[in-house]
Amino acid sequence: MIADHCRGLEHSRHDVCIIGSGPAGLSLALELRRFGLSALVLESGGTRPEPFTQDLSGADLTDPDRHDDMSIAVARRFGGTSNLWGGRCLPFDPVDFRPRPGMPDWPITLADLTPFLPTACRLVSCGEPVFEAPIPGIRAADDRFSFETLERWSGRPKLQVSHAATLASDPGIDIRLHTTVVDVLFDEGGAARAVTVVRPSGERMTVPVTRLVVAAGGLETTRLLLSLQRSRPHLFGGSDGPLGRNYMGHVIGEIADITLASDALDAAFMFERDPQGWYVRRRFVPSPALQDEHDLLNVAFWPVIPRMADAGHRDALLSLAFLALSFEPVGRALLPQALRVRHIPKAVERSAHLRNVCRNLPGALVAGARVAWQRYGAPTRLPGLFVRNSGRRYGLSYHSEQSPWSESRVRLDDQTDATGLPRLHIDYRVHESDARAVVRAHDLLADWLVRTGLGRLDYRQPAEQNVEAVMRLFGHGTHQIGTARMADTAERGVVDRNLQAFGVPNLYVASAAVLPRSGQASPTLTVVTLAVRLAHHIAAETARVDVLRSAA
Repeated sequence: MIADHCRGLEHSRHDVCIIGSGPAGLSLALELRRFGLSALVLESGGTRPEPFTQDLSGADLTDPDRHDDMSIAVARRFGGTSNLWGGRCLPFDPVDFRPRPGMPDWPITLADLTPFLPTACRLVSCGEPVFEAPIPGIRAADDRFSFETLERWSGRPKLQVSHAATLASDPGIDIRLHTTVVDVLFDEGGAARAVTVVRPSGERMTVPVTRLVVAAGGLETTRLLLSLQRSRPHLFGGSDGPLGRNYMGHVIGEIADITLASDALDAAFMFERDPQGWYVRRRFVPSPALQDEHDLLNVAFWPVIPRMADAGHRDALLSLAFLALSFEPVGRALLPQALRVRHIPKAVERSAHLRNVCRNLPGALVAGARVAWQRYGAPTRLPGLFVRNSGRRYGLSYHSEQSPWSESRVRLDDQTDATGLPRLHIDYRVHESDARAVVRAHDLLADWLVRTGLGRLDYRQPAEQNVEAVMRLFGHGTHQIGTARMADTAERGVVDRNLQAFGVPNLYVASAAVLPRSGQASPTLTVVTLAVRLAHHIAAETARVDVLRSAA
């Protein structure tokens, strides 16, 4: 059920209370029901964006040019960050779990996650967990890079929509909207016994909990834990411990163009459907051996359309798309704002784009209508816009791991929100060594393309300016990784291998904040996989407790 009130919560007895209704929270609730366990989901927002509720996530940014504004990095409404998610689905790679100099170790292995991946793929609507496929008729003699890795795309990325019927009708899932958790109360043994919630009216209530899972997104999860730590300094390693540190996103951008050598290779990088009808796309990735040899961070590359804002591409469809995105009310409806702003400069010049559209108005309208239907009307949506051209020349997008850095951190600010909860101060830092690793990966890819005869890479600036170009583009804010990381010990992390908070036996965390490394993959699929694994762990623990009680 989904309700916009708190009636009855003071006497509720659910098996698990979940804070947040994003991909992790909803996936956890749905999977718990498979074991017959009940879930109470507490969501701060309503079903639509609301300025008052969204403002609760406002934060102070040390460097606003490096970090997305919280108005576009956090979604305080039903569905959470699935309202912002582009839908890209990738698991972490084996190399992400290997011991590496300067990188924290995982307390789990890839094999600990693999059994739960099929369920995660089903929950996020991206098809079967198949992430490799050869290109028929094309092979590279040099295996230092591969183009056979697939990214999958969610056909229905808003989980609150794709699972709407179950969420609304299942009596074992109780979702309460406009119910903001501002505190956790503990018993004498250190276990969480209740949460304090606040309604927009100011009404406060204490809700008892049996097991508590914080799944409020990376930053808001960390914020709540930091608030608990402020009043209980021994929690989570204390003020000098790991909570709030090692804040990561990804190193993203474009500093080069790629020209593909053949029509067959060109066609292979289109969005295409797998045999079950789900969209997939290929990417270039370096081999683990190459990463080790050249001290690379994990990274992936793929061709993208020319810079949409540059009307010099003279493409009517691209200009039509740019014009639509440049009008903010329309653009916000078409793309999450965090993605839209990457395509639209602050100063918008529309006249040249209008000329491009007018040169081929009928073709632009027909193609635009087709793309609009494929992306916004079809049952399985088109993930994005990719237009082939006769020169087979495209921008080259990179998506690289960011190194954890203790001084990249979030703290509590002196300012509070309308509920009285301290706001965050976000000091997101980037390191030039990461930019240098990205440039080395470009250089190696350029050499590999020439050696294999598969294409050519051309930088957009002189070689000596490449690192500066990466640093100039270095900024993020939506992936929110590392600030409550999992580890083997409380000195190194906030939660253990089962996502249980050290020192609090019934408190768990399910968000990207628990990931000790960022890898090259977007985090959503791995976070959902962890949520599925957590549901199995809680179910097993519940069964064990029930057996012990029966024996007693």
